Amino acid sequence: MRALVATIFFLLVALLTGYFITQYTPTTMLMGVLALTIFTISFINIEWGLYILIFSMLLSPEIMAGETAGASLGRGVTLRLEDFLLVVIGLSWLARNAVKKELGLFLKTPLNKAILFYALACILSTGLGVMTGRVELKTGSLYVLKYLEYFIVFFMMVNHVRNTEQIKRFVFCLFLTCFIASIIGIFQIPGGGRVSAPFEGEIGEPNTFGGYLLFIGVVAAGLLAKTEDSKTKQILAVLILCIIPPFLFTQSRSSYLAIIPALMVLGFMADRRIIILGVLVLAILISPLLLPEAVRNRVMYTFNQPEEKGQIQIGNIRLDTSTSARLVSFKEALQDWPKHPLLGYGVTGYQFVDAQFPRVLTETGLLGLIAFIYLLFSIFKITLHNLKELKTPYFQGLSIGFLAGFVGLIVHAIGANTFIIVRIMEPFWFFAGIMVVMPEMERQQEEQPQTMALTGKALASGS
Repeated sequence: MRALVATIFFLLVALLTGYFITQYTPTTMLMGVLALTIFTISFINIEWGLYILIFSMLLSPEIMAGETAGASLGRGVTLRLEDFLLVVIGLSWLARNAVKKELGLFLKTPLNKAILFYALACILSTGLGVMTGRVELKTGSLYVLKYLEYFIVFFMMVNHVRNTEQIKRFVFCLFLTCFIASIIGIFQIPGGGRVSAPFEGEIGEPNTFGGYLLFIGVVAAGLLAKTEDSKTKQILAVLILCIIPPFLFTQSRSSYLAIIPALMVLGFMADRRIIILGVLVLAILISPLLLPEAVRNRVMYTFNQPEEKGQIQIGNIRLDTSTSARLVSFKEALQDWPKHPLLGYGVTGYQFVDAQFPRVLTETGLLGLIAFIYLLFSIFKITLHNLKELKTPYFQGLSIGFLAGFVGLIVHAIGANTFIIVRIMEPFWFFAGIMVVMPEMERQQEEQPQTMALTGKALASGS
């Protein structure tokens, strides 16, 4: 009977395969097989799927999915391989939870309420925008899904982690991905131009890469400041040294600005804060003498660009066209926001604004901005709680680095849409998930010796 069932099954598979081969291109078939394989792997063991997702964050190509319509961005919807992988792995995770109902779907965390409020603000504002014709359905839906996919990363991480060793494996893979991306960035430097992330296509995004390197580098520095293992210290030192050159040559002024408060927070949280803060201040003061010429020129370009149309002049200072365009967009956003004050224009319903907070305000209105700030505050609160309560040096180091990197990303968001950029937000929400589960992992570590001691006493008394 089993042989007959197996024969029928393989015949059906062969017939379906033959049908699909005649209907679809080899590339589409290959992508389908790849998606099915990853779905199966993730269903069997979600940890393997998460490793795949981690390495795809900076090491996957982008795909332009059609053109936006209406008054949104006026450019293609950028989708990358990790977007598809996240959908596949997310569906596999949902299927696994449906089969094994005891796993639970969304574990209760201190961020759940804030995530729900922000997600509802995005969905409601975009739905209203679609109904009023400000938002094109396909474009708005794709962008809202991209906004929400980072939360799926967070919940997969929170639901899956069961012990400290898992956390260390995930962190190692996140750092390894950054190391590979940094080496690729270093090889771009001799070619001139601005360094960008791997597989960015014809037009790279150096500002995005700068924000990513800033965040991972500062997290690594926080861990380096607290870890007690000499081998781990050496690995982290090598990683940071590899991050510095591509970070500088991204020539991202938003990243340069963001690294200053990030390092200040890092120094303030260090054991010898006065000495470290003094060294950091001195390093910042003498940096113009030590930094590469390309970096100095990029910073000074803000103020010494040849006179062009569209530049803003403040007193005797004339700002470059890029900075001027951002300031103009800020002003226009604040002027236009009162037309739709509560829920905004909807995601992609307003013209492109290359700054996080004005974009949130115009797209989701005052309610969305309040929900977004509440989300950031909740993350900040959890991290501060960890710094006060956690005693394990490894966890302390991750908390310090995450807090400093978080502050850096908030400053980075002044000149970029930092908190909706997939290549920054996926690792950020991975680490946010780690922040949430670390207290429970430390409690488990403390309980293990006690449990072993009680078991030993019971065995001894029994004998």
